[in-house]
Amino acid sequence: MEEHLFFTHKAEEKESFLQRLSGNPSIVITFHQNPDGDAYGSSLGLKFYLESKGKSNVTLISPTEPAEYLKWMPGASEVKVWDESHREIVEEADIIFCLDFSSGSRLKEMKDTVLQAKALKIVVDHHEQPESFGDLYYWDVKASSTCELIFRWIKDMEPEASITKEAAICLYTGLLTDTGSFRFDATTPAVHRIAAELLERGVVPAKVHRSLFDNNPFEKLKFLGFVLGEKLNYLPEYRVAYMAISEEELKRYNSRNGDTEGLVNQGLSIANSVMSVLFTEKEGQIRISFRSVGDFSVADFARAHFDGGGHKNASGGRSQLSLNETVEKFLTLLPNIKAELLSQPS
Repeated sequence: MEEHLFFTHKAEEKESFLQRLSGNPSIVITFHQNPDGDAYGSSLGLKFYLESKGKSNVTLISPTEPAEYLKWMPGASEVKVWDESHREIVEEADIIFCLDFSSGSRLKEMKDTVLQAKALKIVVDHHEQPESFGDLYYWDVKASSTCELIFRWIKDMEPEASITKEAAICLYTGLLTDTGSFRFDATTPAVHRIAAELLERGVVPAKVHRSLFDNNPFEKLKFLGFVLGEKLNYLPEYRVAYMAISEEELKRYNSRNGDTEGLVNQGLSIANSVMSVLFTEKEGQIRISFRSVGDFSVADFARAHFDGGGHKNASGGRSQLSLNETVEKFLTLLPNIKAELLSQPS
């Protein structure tokens, strides 16, 4: 699928959507399993905007239980976690927004219900190679975040839109998390201009940052110390860091959903490192997080070897092998990419 922003290139798409949005349609907003700050922030921000325009029939449904660190956000208490009682809501919806995912499998158990629903499906996302499961796409792989795209979508819809403080807090949260606190390559001048406008709507940066990053249970910090002290490995001959965490180790530290969020970035803080990988054993599957700097594409690497994908410098994957077998597979692949890794600038 070519890069495409609906409402920008095709006037007929905008007109068709506006007709569906008129009145008070039934709207469902959903996002990927194990939502992060961008998935949650973009969905809640969109919900607040639609409600400010008189749309009172908006339902947010998460495929899985959100992490504790997101539950402070405005409107978070209204998010439903998918179960069979929500099937009818999805089946009878007029419009379904699919935010921050490019593959239907990211919806987990609610996948079939969403994809088979009669609703107009609108995909808003910035991941590479999206599947063709939507009717309209607002998609840009160069965007920093889905929150950036929702902000741009709102301005496409209504150039003089007045974004509420609650919506601004949610959208700022996604900008902050998906840009690594405005330090990743996708942090453009446009991103800072969006952030500035959101601050003008009442966002207090220090309060958002503290709510996200400085509100940890004691056990999470003990877990972080354990991982950095016992599980972090660095291979200077490849400029690669990796960590492998078993399910037993997660249980030992009473790790909650979301406690490993951002952990993979620690490996990239090692001087001269190019790639960092986190392997996590959970629910009978190995989840893998990849991060890189420079031009080395972890999206291509994850897609080729670990049933994954995502962004060039931030991707995910999975493995049905055991934790040790998955790590061994990864290590055997490193000689094949050694030259590319070593060629990256410091």
